[in-house]
Amino acid sequence: MTRTSAACPSAQPDHFVHDRLPPAAQCAEMLYSLPELQIPAQANLVDVLFDKAASRKLSSKAFLRSDKLTLSYGEAAQQVARIAQVLTENHALVPGNRVLLRGGNSIAMALAWLGVVKAGLVAVATMPLLRAKELGEVIEKSQVSFALCDASLLDELQAAQTQGETLKTVVAFNAPQQAESLEGLATAKTGNFTPCLTSADDVAMMAFTSGTTGKPKAVVHTHRDVLAACESWPHHILRAAPNDIVMGSPPLAFTFGLGGLLLFPMWAGASVYYPSIAYTPEAMVKLINQVGATICYTAPTFYRQMAAFAKQLGTPTLRTCVSAGEALPDATRQLWKDATGMEMTDGIGATEMFHIFISTDPASPDGVRRGAIGKVVPGYMAKVVDDQGHEVPRGTVGKLAVKGPTGCRYLDDERQGNYVKDGWNYPGDAFMQDDDGYFFYQARADDMIITAGYNVGGPEVEDALLKHPAVAECGVVGLPDDERGMIVKAFIVLKPGQKDGAETVKALQDHVKSSLAPFKYPRQIEFVDKLPRTETGKLQRFKLRTP
Repeated sequence: MTRTSAACPSAQPDHFVHDRLPPAAQCAEMLYSLPELQIPAQANLVDVLFDKAASRKLSSKAFLRSDKLTLSYGEAAQQVARIAQVLTENHALVPGNRVLLRGGNSIAMALAWLGVVKAGLVAVATMPLLRAKELGEVIEKSQVSFALCDASLLDELQAAQTQGETLKTVVAFNAPQQAESLEGLATAKTGNFTPCLTSADDVAMMAFTSGTTGKPKAVVHTHRDVLAACESWPHHILRAAPNDIVMGSPPLAFTFGLGGLLLFPMWAGASVYYPSIAYTPEAMVKLINQVGATICYTAPTFYRQMAAFAKQLGTPTLRTCVSAGEALPDATRQLWKDATGMEMTDGIGATEMFHIFISTDPASPDGVRRGAIGKVVPGYMAKVVDDQGHEVPRGTVGKLAVKGPTGCRYLDDERQGNYVKDGWNYPGDAFMQDDDGYFFYQARADDMIITAGYNVGGPEVEDALLKHPAVAECGVVGLPDDERGMIVKAFIVLKPGQKDGAETVKALQDHVKSSLAPFKYPRQIEFVDKLPRTETGKLQRFKLRTP
C-alpha cells in the first residue's frame, strides 16, 4: 500500500493516517482476482460512483429521497461539489485531514459524507447515540480538528470539544436557515470543484469499532477498498438496479449502513429513502409500502418485530430483505418467510472488512440452506481453522478466517496482530462449514456482545458501572435472547450498606445510560456476593454466562 496521499499542488497533504498504518507484513493479503476488482491507480470513490451514474445517463434520475426532498444524481453531485468547496476553501482543509461526521440517516448526512471524501479528506463517521466521553475517545484517537454535525446533535459533541483541545471547529448541517451552517455556506459556492488527484490507495474513511476491551479501534479503508466492496457482494448477490428504492435502519456511521444505504445504491444507480421519523417495526412496514421500497436492510431483531405488520399490511413492492449485523436465527428467517413469502438475504461482514463476505443468495437455486448463513462471496476466500491456522475437517467447529479485496488495517493499534495472521483476517467468530461449502455460524469467539445489531464491549459497561458509588465489583456479559440476539447482563457486588432491589437496578441502568450510548445499558442486573476470579484475580466471564 502506498504511503503517499492525494497530490495537490496548492496544499501539503496530511500524512497522519498513512504514517500510523500497520506495516505491510502485518496486513491482510488482498485478492483482486476478478476483472471487476481491477481498480485504476488514480481513483476517488465518490467521483467514480457519480461518473458511473452519468455514463448510464442517470443524472436526472432520483438518488436521495425523503418526505420533504428528492435529489437527482446530478443535483446531488452538484451539492457534494459545493460542500467540498466549503471544506477546502472556507476552512482550508487539505487531503488527509480527518473530518468527524455526526448525524443520523438523512440526505444532509449523506451529502456531507460524500463531500468530505470527494475533497480527498478522511471521513470519520460516528454513531448518533454516542456520548461526549465516547466522542472524545474518537477525536483523540483520530486527531480530528474539524467536525460536521447535525444541528440536533450538537450538545454532546460540544461537550466533548470542551473536554479536550484537539477539535477546533464544528459546523452544523441540517440547518439551512443558518448562514454559517454547511448548507448556508454551500449555497454561495459554484459547484465547480477541481479535486486533488486521489490515489486509489489513499485513505477515504475510518470506522470506529469497540473491541471486547471497550477501547475503540479505528479501522482504515482506502478508496480502492470501498470500490472493491461495491464490486463484490452488491455485484454478485444483491444485484440492485436503477429502478430499486432502498430503505433500512442501519446508521450511515456503521459500515453495514454506509454500504447498504448510500454507496451500494450509488453503484447500482438506485435511489435511497431516508425517513424523517424514528423507525418502529410498524412504521417501517408502512413506509415500505408508502414509498414503494424494493430493498430493505435491518437487523434480525427488527425483522422479527416487523413480521406481524408485514403479514397484516402486505409488502407488495419489496423483493429483497437483507439481514446482517448479528446472527439470524432460523426461526426469525422462517417467521419472515411466512409473513412475506420472501427468503431473507442473510450475510456476515465486519467493519474491518467493510461489508458482507459470506452470504445467502436467494436468487440462486441452491443459495439458501436452513441454518446456514450461506457461501463465500465471489472475490473472497474463507475457511474454518484451528488455533494454529490449519483448516479443520468439514463439519468441525473452528475459527473463521477470510481474505479478499478488503482487509483489516487498524490505525496505530497493537491488536492488528490479533485480527490478521499469515495474511488472513480473523473476524472473531466460531463457524462450521459443511461438505457443500455452506457456512454455519456458531458464536462469537471472544467476549463481544452483539445486541440488536450493536456491538458492546463488556469491560466498557463495567467501567461505567464501577463509577457508581454503590458498586464494589461488577462483571458484564452477553446472554442469548430471542428478541435481541443477545442482551447485556451485569453481575454486581454492592458496597457494604447498599441495598439491592428494583430501585437500585433502575439507578444503575440510568447511570450507564448517562455516560454511554443507551443501547449499552444492562437490561438485566443480578446482585451477587462475589464474582468468579482466577487465582491471579482475573474475572472469569465464562462462568457468568453459565446458568
